Formats: sequence, structure tokens, C-alpha cells
Amino acid sequence: MPNLFSDDAIALVNGLVRIVSHLVMAPVERIANACDVGGLLAARRAARRAASSLYRAAGRGGHRARRRGLFGCLHYLSELT
Repeated sequence: MPNLFSDDAIALVNGLVRIVSHLVMAPVERIANACDVGGLLAARRAARRAASSLYRAAGRGGHRARRRGLFGCLHYLSELT
């Protein structure tokens, strides 16, 4: 029973951190999209969507399963490098 509470508490904290990180990083995302002259960010997003749909069709979790942890909510910043 205590294990269920701790799992729920961890999921709640992760959700709140994800919401806050999206709110804080929204201006950076808008600036990055405005500065994307060559369309590199859009191409990376399209390639990631295609790869995730292939993983989903194969019934696997893909690379999303590795993005758990303390800073897992900041995975979308990899597009900016």
C-alpha cells in the first residue's frame, strides 16, 4: 500500500515539473523557431515523429523509455543543440 502512494507522488511531481518546464521554456522555444532559417528544427521533429511511429508500429517503447529521471522533462532541449 505505501508503495502505491509513493508511485503516485512521484508521478504527480514529474507531471508538475513537466508543466513548469514547458511554461518556462516556451519563450526559448519561440525564439528558436524564429531563428530557424534553414528549417533544421522542423526536419528534426519530422524525423523523430517518423521514428517514434515506427517504434509504435513495432510495439516497442522506443527511445522515449530512457527519458525518465530528474531532468527527463527537458528532453526537448536536444533540438536546440
